Amino acid sequence: MSGIEVPVTAVRLGQEEEQLVLSVLRSGHLAQGPMVERLEAQFRELTGTAHAVAVDNGTTALVAAFQAVGLQPGDEVVTSPFTFVATVNAALEAGAIVRFADIGLDDFALSPSLVEGCITGRTRALVPVHLYGQAADMTALAPLAARHGLAVVEDAAQAHGATIGGRPVGSFGVGCFSLYATKNVTTGEGGMITTDDDGLADRLRLLRNQGMRARYEYELAGHNYRMTDLQAAVGIPQMARLDELTERRRANAAALTEGLADLDGLVVPREMAGRRHVYHQYTVRVTADAPLDRDALAKALAGAGVGSGVYYPRAVYDYDCYRGHPGVVVDHCPGAEAAAREVLSLPVHPHLTSVDVERVIAAVRRAFGA
Repeated sequence: MSGIEVPVTAVRLGQEEEQLVLSVLRSGHLAQGPMVERLEAQFRELTGTAHAVAVDNGTTALVAAFQAVGLQPGDEVVTSPFTFVATVNAALEAGAIVRFADIGLDDFALSPSLVEGCITGRTRALVPVHLYGQAADMTALAPLAARHGLAVVEDAAQAHGATIGGRPVGSFGVGCFSLYATKNVTTGEGGMITTDDDGLADRLRLLRNQGMRARYEYELAGHNYRMTDLQAAVGIPQMARLDELTERRRANAAALTEGLADLDGLVVPREMAGRRHVYHQYTVRVTADAPLDRDALAKALAGAGVGSGVYYPRAVYDYDCYRGHPGVVVDHCPGAEAAAREVLSLPVHPHLTSVDVERVIAAVRRAFGA
């Protein structure tokens, strides 16, 4: 955006990424190979799972996960209405019917107390979304899914390294991560699926490689979901620095909260008890008590050279293409609708300087007249 000097996101890669990509180019082995295996090993370590299966993007990760857990056309999944549309698109691609449970405004994630009312005799999977870098309440959601015999497919696209009760996201069921350009770890496009289930991991590897166990030995109707070694080479050095990058995000978030928490009508993000927030986004709520609305705040920030983003401006079902879709059950979710009206994400990325952070704080405070 013209005039924005402190962007809401920033992608900066260094010499390590360049050198590793160059080594792949020089090797002549560009497709899935040893670099993908290295990245998979890093994700196994990150999540503490037995398996990590790399794929070409985060949406593919969800689609493959739904296929691997045996979702059949007409089966229902329960997920959040406050998410990027990939969560819903993947379920629809797998032939599922999507039902929505409302979210809590403290963590923007599925409210466990509201999920049970959405479960029917046709429900086969629960799909919590770990939004903005904070884990959903898996200590309640995972046992609930187990009681009903549901597969758990975690949309962890924004939560690399987040934990709940010390346990990493992506380890409560089938974890699906995105490695899109603006994520906390990027390969440009890419995805990762994590699981402890040996049989499910085997099926995922078959699905991503045209159903082949060995060349021309087909065991199922598969797809080309493979990640390239070029993509993996971009991500490997970032995975090695992930703890450092995350701590920068967390420090920036702490400074923002200290500088903004006293503003009436501005609700700053809160790290829920027992959860480690990795701040993919620092998302505030601009409530009716504020002296201006969310859109006016975004405009004021832009005028001050500070970027911001609305993630997301509507509940998923509030688009014509989903509202009238035969695979989408539209249930009114007031929490999600309130969030969509109020949320605004401020810069928190690890490349901010202390001067940048102070500039963000000052711009918000001026807009609030403080």
